[in-house]
Amino acid sequence: MRLVGENIENPGVYTREEALNMAHKAELDLVEISPSADPPVCKVIDYQKFLYQQKKKQKEIKANTTKVVVKEIRFGPHTDEHDYNFKLKHAQNFLQDGSKVKAYVFFKGRTIVYKEDGEILLLRLAQDLEEYGRVEQLPRLEGKRMIIILAPKAVKKKN
Repeated sequence: MRLVGENIENPGVYTREEALNMAHKAELDLVEISPSADPPVCKVIDYQKFLYQQKKKQKEIKANTTKVVVKEIRFGPHTDEHDYNFKLKHAQNFLQDGSKVKAYVFFKGRTIVYKEDGEILLLRLAQDLEEYGRVEQLPRLEGKRMIIILAPKAVKKKN
């Protein structure tokens, strides 16, 4: 087997017994890295330390990933101007904080007749939020809801 590692004075090809003796003398472990190579490649390392470092790297990677937060904003098909502006400001804040915005028009009872009004309202919202976010999903009717999803353009973190 081919022996590699920082703890080896003479890296090279050794028998299994010689490699195990070298690892034993160094008070380390003999770990097979590439069994399919010819000859197989082994490394003399402290295996517990190796596992610890890998676990630490995984934890670091997990900590650096950001979780996607989706905020919902609900409209009716006949939302007044003041209510629309109030919800628009909230949507701006959500997008600036880096959250996605799921805006929907809920059609109650016979208001489903006004599907076009709901679509116009959502497209207007997307147009008003153009500088803060981009449309990820165009308005789509799902049951009694018409949904649009907006994603933030650039995340600005608050300190």
